Amino acid sequence: MKKLFLLLALTASFVLQAQWVDDPVNNTFIANSSDDAGEVYLATDEVSGDTYVQWAQMRSNGWAPILQRLDFEGNPQWGAEGIPMTNPDLATWSPGYAMAATTDGGVVSVFRTASAHHFAVRINADGTMPWGEDGIMLFDGQGGDRSEVMAGNDGGVWALGTDYTYSYLQYVSADGTLGPVITIGDGDWNHDFGLMVPGFDNSVLVVYEKNHWAYTYYYEKEIWVIGFTVDGVQIAPEQQLMGPYTMGGSYCHYVVPDGANGGYAYMWHAGIMGAFNTYVFHFDQYGNSTISSLDGTAVHEPDANNFYLSAYGTVDPISHDLIIAYEQTDASTQAQSRIYMNRITSTGEKVWGEGILVADYFGDSYSDIIVDAFEDGSGFCIIYNIGDGYYSNVEAIAFDMDGNQLWTKILSSGVYPKAMCENSTGFHLGQNIVAWVNSANGGVYGQNIGPDGTMGPIEPIIPDPDCFPPTNFDGSYVYDDETQSFGVMLTWEAPETMPLHYNLYRSEMDVKDVVVIEVPGDATSYYDEAALGLYKYQLTAVYEDCESDFALTPDGENYVMIDVTGIGENTSDEIITLVNIYNMQGQMMKTINPDELSTGVYILQGLTEDGRMVSRKVVVGK
Repeated sequence: MKKLFLLLALTASFVLQAQWVDDPVNNTFIANSSDDAGEVYLATDEVSGDTYVQWAQMRSNGWAPILQRLDFEGNPQWGAEGIPMTNPDLATWSPGYAMAATTDGGVVSVFRTASAHHFAVRINADGTMPWGEDGIMLFDGQGGDRSEVMAGNDGGVWALGTDYTYSYLQYVSADGTLGPVITIGDGDWNHDFGLMVPGFDNSVLVVYEKNHWAYTYYYEKEIWVIGFTVDGVQIAPEQQLMGPYTMGGSYCHYVVPDGANGGYAYMWHAGIMGAFNTYVFHFDQYGNSTISSLDGTAVHEPDANNFYLSAYGTVDPISHDLIIAYEQTDASTQAQSRIYMNRITSTGEKVWGEGILVADYFGDSYSDIIVDAFEDGSGFCIIYNIGDGYYSNVEAIAFDMDGNQLWTKILSSGVYPKAMCENSTGFHLGQNIVAWVNSANGGVYGQNIGPDGTMGPIEPIIPDPDCFPPTNFDGSYVYDDETQSFGVMLTWEAPETMPLHYNLYRSEMDVKDVVVIEVPGDATSYYDEAALGLYKYQLTAVYEDCESDFALTPDGENYVMIDVTGIGENTSDEIITLVNIYNMQGQMMKTINPDELSTGVYILQGLTEDGRMVSRKVVVGK
């Protein structure tokens, strides 16, 4: 039987295809590999559409990551072998590797060496290594367990590592300059499985697990979130999202950015009612949990007869809801397998109740579930592996945002087992990419898919240039002496194309509460009857298939800051007594002495000579 599979399986000794194909039997060749290779990760350059593929396999220096670059058409750019990490002495087992495409067209691989140090290697699109073949040591040599990496917005990357007791965070600029090492933890709890989502202005929010040993193979676990700038300034206090619950040590959480500088975290565990279920949590741009219960929201009502696990999530770019797909399997034998999906809002509402059935049980098992939203917000695609463990197909099914099925597609029907990718690229310029290792005789293969189900050559979908934001966004505090009422008047100029509506984002700085106000598309002003407090307003235009960038003020800022005092006219009287100082992320500074502030833009809040509370924006260090 083994010889039969070798004849039917694709051979990886030479390049079989030079570009994406529309043939599920013979998919696109990416690179040679060993048959025991795995840990396949993908990331796409959002400008060019080129995709980076990383996998790991045993080499002379240990379990080593190898990288390949594909152009938009699926042509390998770095030869049939890719570029291996050949210099470092690596472990013979996987401590967890990571990879991210940078915003300036390169890629950064982060890994732990055999000496338990974390390193980052950057590879430019032309295959050169500007940080050297040895890369850059991270965290001043601390850490020693899993590595994680996330692209910044200026060509640099955020790197994260742990040594089980502490987590270590550091920003690496595009030129290899290291930022300060940030240590997360107090030593009382162990730290595991840190993950990151982007915050405001290149800041980061880190979601991580704290755990205590409970009893044999079981831990008491919690999930927390905290935020920092590239300079090491904490902008979000440590806040709890989940738990504690007692569960096996191997059940870790996952995160996905929500597209509004916050994110969703989810975990499946059996800590509630003794049955596995997937629980969802959401946090805003300040790390605040927006789902009140530390239980989170269960994707399905807890059911003693079934498990709901192996979940994967994406975010609708318009509503910012989480679309999550997960496996249902019977609790008694775990022999039956189905895929369900649900749509969950940032406040924990389950839009689709107890979920929608995606794929029913027909005798085989589902695994490696991946879900990605279309770029225009019109729908999403679920990709999964189905088979008996040796024979397996990769299939895809698409839905609109109301849960109606659009199309189905077989991506790969090659008769061999597949070590599937840990993630997909997500849709960029009109295509999504998955990859896998041929576990019968080696070779990394992949397939693209468009939002309409097209495989093979795809014409790039260029982002709509007509997604115009409003302009000249401005605002002022308003007080009516006769009625003693007060509020905020916000004005703007309409974009070239009338939107469906505007989204007005209001952040209250003291409590860091974010409210989204929907304003009609034919309006150019809005009066907000805000309560007392200091507010940050931002405005976007929402069209049928996109949401614009934030509107800019006449001064070039993408926000308006207003102090609602509840008294007289908000004049420019001098502040006599300083009360608070805020940075532009809404974090209250520990000092009220402006001379102690680092370079940046701040809001000073204080009292005038006649006792009125007013706010002023100041630039420090210029």
